[in-house]
Amino acid sequence: MASRLPLTLRLAGVRFMSVGGEFGSGAGKGGGAGGAVREAGGAFGKMEAAHEELYFKKLQGVQLDRIREQVDDVVAHHQRSIREHQEAIERHKKKIQKLHHQEKDISDKD
Repeated sequence: MASRLPLTLRLAGVRFMSVGGEFGSGAGKGGGAGGAVREAGGAFGKMEAAHEELYFKKLQGVQLDRIREQVDDVVAHHQRSIREHQEAIERHKKKIQKLHHQEKDISDKD
């Protein structure tokens, strides 16, 4: 049966039978069109796909580190603000106590 089919159909049948779903195994085979090396498939395509995955994993790690630093900065800022507000509250409480003592002294003199 295969001998009666045109050559292009026989080759297409062989090609479709070898379809793999892993990255770097060629264009349209899970790796998509990622450049000449990845389109060619084979060991170099798989290696290129692995390098690409590693690059993006490192990039994501750098981005996460930056986000952590920003969050740490925000937390430190809020902690400083809390400390400053607590100090202000204590100052105001002391002023209120002083005013109460002055008021008591004035009312005792009368």
